[in-house]
Amino acid sequence: MVSNPQSPYALTKPVGEFYCCIFHQIYDLPTICLRYFNVYGPRQDSDSQYAAVIPISLTRLSQNKPAIIYGDAEQTRDFTFVKDAIQANIISAESDACGVFNIGQGENNTISDLAKTITRIMEKDLQSEYQPPRPGDVKHNPADISRARAFSYESQYSLDKGLRETIKRFPSAS
Repeated sequence: MVSNPQSPYALTKPVGEFYCCIFHQIYDLPTICLRYFNVYGPRQDSDSQYAAVIPISLTRLSQNKPAIIYGDAEQTRDFTFVKDAIQANIISAESDACGVFNIGQGENNTISDLAKTITRIMEKDLQSEYQPPRPGDVKHNPADISRARAFSYESQYSLDKGLRETIKRFPSAS
């Protein structure tokens, strides 16, 4: 896909990748850039200004409050369990791979399915609260992980498996 950053933060991503590619071209310095897609896992801070949908939803549901969904809940994300991200770091660093690689589960999930999965695992009977879409949010954010297979990356955690491990160890969900 053609890069089309929608915020100053998003712009820093391709700029860093371009720097790495130029250093490789000019100085023959092998570089690798990993693009992580929606990393989640235990002990995420739901109060952080960078908190994502999963830790915020877990905290709200553990307080018997509904998950908040922005938009129509049909937007999709590729959620990456933190252990998959760590494994990608290790195996890519030990490989001869060079370039830019997407790191994700390799599956898109709707926000609606995410909310249903979390409430099912937590055994909560709460309906999500819908809010207007947030400006700058992308509708779909798939991760094509086929290039990462060059250094043998493969996700080991389905969304259900990663959420179960996260919920089991999430401070406010216990």
